[in-house]
Amino acid sequence: MSSDFESYEQDFAVLTAEITGRIGKVPKLVGDEKKQMVANVEKQLEEARELLEQMELEVREIPPQSRGMYSSRMRSYKQEMGKLEADFKRSRIAYSDEVRNELLGDDGNSSENQRAHLLDNTERLERSSRRLEAGYQIAVETEQIGQEMLENLSHDREKIQRARERLRETDANLGKSSRILTGMLRRIIQNRILIVVLAVIIIFTTMMAIFFSVRGR
Repeated sequence: MSSDFESYEQDFAVLTAEITGRIGKVPKLVGDEKKQMVANVEKQLEEARELLEQMELEVREIPPQSRGMYSSRMRSYKQEMGKLEADFKRSRIAYSDEVRNELLGDDGNSSENQRAHLLDNTERLERSSRRLEAGYQIAVETEQIGQEMLENLSHDREKIQRARERLRETDANLGKSSRILTGMLRRIIQNRILIVVLAVIIIFTTMMAIFFSVRGR
């Protein structure tokens, strides 16, 4: 299980390194080259998200006692993913002076205002993205806690069931032992009664023998 996770980690590291390099090139490109580079980065970002989902699934399959370390690494990778997405958004609006003048004219103040407006919107999107990411992380951690509680309850239920079975077996053994002891006690009482009766008969016979012997003389 951990080997699959580590394999995904390696793929994620290689992919994020390539994405970082391409993001740095985006602001320097124009026209079709820039569009192609943006499309490539978007595709790789999607691949990185899929890798994170696979890693998340692997972490959920790891036993709870060993899951903490992997969960910490997952949080680090998600933060790295969020940074990459933020850098990509900034790179897409970071035009060179030549491109900015071509699109907005020579009015420097207007271009600066446009750029400031775009950056402001980008920051708002990033804040919203961070809030969503934090909400998602809380939901994932809550799900993990719930899953661990369910597993603990399942283990407790199995223990209770085994205890009940042992109690039933003990009760059955006690009932069997009680019946055996009752039978033994009954036979002991019967033997004692038989001994007493035999003793009485012997004594009576002896006395009668003595009586008739004395009387005959």
